[in-house]
Amino acid sequence: MTEAIANPALLWTDDAIRDHAARLYRSAFGMTRNAADAEDLVQETFARALAASDRFQPGTNLGAWLYRIMFHTFVSDYRKRRHELMLSAIPADCEPRPAGGRSTEEYALGRVTEAEIVAAIRTLPPAYRLTVYLADVKGLGYRQIADLTGVSVGTVKSSLHRGRGQLRARLGEFRAA
Repeated sequence: MTEAIANPALLWTDDAIRDHAARLYRSAFGMTRNAADAEDLVQETFARALAASDRFQPGTNLGAWLYRIMFHTFVSDYRKRRHELMLSAIPADCEPRPAGGRSTEEYALGRVTEAEIVAAIRTLPPAYRLTVYLADVKGLGYRQIADLTGVSVGTVKSSLHRGRGQLRARLGEFRAA
């Protein structure tokens, strides 16, 4: 069933689904290394393909189209799970690491209590909170954070800059209150 399908109505015949499901399952198992996860991935692939069947171009390879949907589904789910795992790794009582050499910013933060800093960190959006936590609390570098979170170094730098800016603003609010 590797030939191109000319009629979109023929996409979802029992034979076509059965033929492509077996091939997709083999690939999905190679990606997930788990039978149950492979079955879930194939099922999600068919659900997404069915929802997007109006975008299938007649005359093109259905198997390749389904595989592409499955691959993108796998990558998206993998990144989402890894990101959720990283967010769940932030302890509820995250405490800033002690400062060695004090910069002007660290000196200014010295007038803010640790409880205020922790409360301000918790109010940051999740992506910024994770980046600030990994950089400023755990002391990781840009490349390490990028590898852990699955984003580019540029995104890490941007998130860290924005997260620190929001943190400064929130700490200023604590001091003003």
